[in-house]
Amino acid sequence: MDSLLSIKNLSVSVEQTRVITNLTLEIYFGCVHALMGANGSGKSSLASVLMGHPSYAIESGSIYFNNKDITHQSPDKRARLGLFLAAQNPCVIPGVSVISLLTEAYRAVHGTDVSTQELHKKIIESLEQVGLDASYAQRMVHEGFSGGEKKRLEIVQLLVLQPRLAILDEIDSGLDIEGRAHIAQLLNTLKKERPHLTLLVITHYQELLDQLKPDYLHNMVQGKIVPSHTAPESRGSYEIGI
Repeated sequence: MDSLLSIKNLSVSVEQTRVITNLTLEIYFGCVHALMGANGSGKSSLASVLMGHPSYAIESGSIYFNNKDITHQSPDKRARLGLFLAAQNPCVIPGVSVISLLTEAYRAVHGTDVSTQELHKKIIESLEQVGLDASYAQRMVHEGFSGGEKKRLEIVQLLVLQPRLAILDEIDSGLDIEGRAHIAQLLNTLKKERPHLTLLVITHYQELLDQLKPDYLHNMVQGKIVPSHTAPESRGSYEIGI
């Protein structure tokens, strides 16, 4: 099976503290990968490193995306290649509306071929698809949003930007059981519509795994990936290492 993302012997520090140690991981094209582990094991750090967060210093190792070395590339270049990160704690952006952000982000990633009217229609449809009404398009990004609303807006960005690889860092946190079920349903529908989309899902919730039915399960312990395995054929219950 072809790898879309290949991480080899990666060691990373932040503020002179080692957070990832000699980590190797293959993310396969078109598959759903689940990443689990206790709080502080390095999952969110790995997500940030993959997106090119400048606070993380890569000490050794490499990251290849679609056979291209992106180890030291900036986040904007990674986004143009097709990487996307739904952050665990999305930041507020005062003075920038949701529709302005998504319009400019889409054009930065995909170009200006699509008309503004068509793009705005897509943004409104995506908001409604995740259960947010059209008025959210004019609100400032994440300003006054509940935790659940922030996570729904992250899914809106995923729907609009259409990346090749989406890294979802606890996209289900802040939601109740019904909300998590809705997010899982959206992701399953998206995978059916775009079978080539690859997902790396970081979660603590059993029911999300049961509904998403990932192809591969990975467990992170103290900055390392312990032996990974394919999901059981029964696709029944997934044990989360927390």
